[in-house]
Amino acid sequence: MFQRSYAIFIFIFFFFLTLSSFAIPRSGKYFDRVIFVVFENTNYSDVIKQDFFAKLAVSGANFTNFMAITHPSQGNYVALTSGSLNGVKNDNNVDLNVYSVVDLLESKGLTWKVYAENYPGNCFIGNYSNGYVRKHNPFISYLNIQKNPARCANIVEATQFDRDAANGKLPNYVFYIPNLKNDGHDTGVNYANRWYQQRFTPYLSNANFMTNTIVITTFDESSMSSSTNQIYTSIVGINIRQGNYPQPLSTYSLLRLVEENWNLGSLGKEDAKAPAVPNIWK
Repeated sequence: MFQRSYAIFIFIFFFFLTLSSFAIPRSGKYFDRVIFVVFENTNYSDVIKQDFFAKLAVSGANFTNFMAITHPSQGNYVALTSGSLNGVKNDNNVDLNVYSVVDLLESKGLTWKVYAENYPGNCFIGNYSNGYVRKHNPFISYLNIQKNPARCANIVEATQFDRDAANGKLPNYVFYIPNLKNDGHDTGVNYANRWYQQRFTPYLSNANFMTNTIVITTFDESSMSSSTNQIYTSIVGINIRQGNYPQPLSTYSLLRLVEENWNLGSLGKEDAKAPAVPNIWK
């Protein structure tokens, strides 16, 4: 359960946060900043029953025919960030000599950072540490990040998110990785729903923070019992047209959206062939 002292800290922090200005990152076609928050292993039908996830679905674009790529978890994270499974078939540690969205972003002078809860830092390549798991952090498995200290420094422990937000230093591309409790992996979707509401409502309700920013909430995969691998995915932002969007989409579609927003080109894999996110913009 969440302790009172933490709640008091959050209140004080966001009081001062509202007084600060947010740096405006490099402009994109639809948005200037994207924040991904990825949860775990739940069917769409179960997620949409949760009050906060349902609220996001109603207040933004809710994709009702959205499919993950594979089982188990790791391949979906790799697909989301590199446009392919790249041979990943399980959750074992992998070292991938491939290009990712990071390469596309940097080629256009765009900034990125991964905020991983309980991440030990220092380019940690172990598979577990106090609720952090490598299989949910695909970036550390890309060798051109793992072996490059300057790039690897963009993978940080998630408390840095609050400091970067307060200081106007959030990058164009944000990938937020909850730990095994907060993403619902070990605790279930009801716990994840309550955590998400407490953790992110102060940001989502802050008009200054949300200016030119979208937040993509998605899941890595459905439960193993699902035959379709349908997952919950929503996008919220000031410039998003509210509604349910029934077009068939996949995890690769989100990567394509990032690419199209900043005219990055593609990685030439499944991202190039993925169905495009429909016109959800005001």
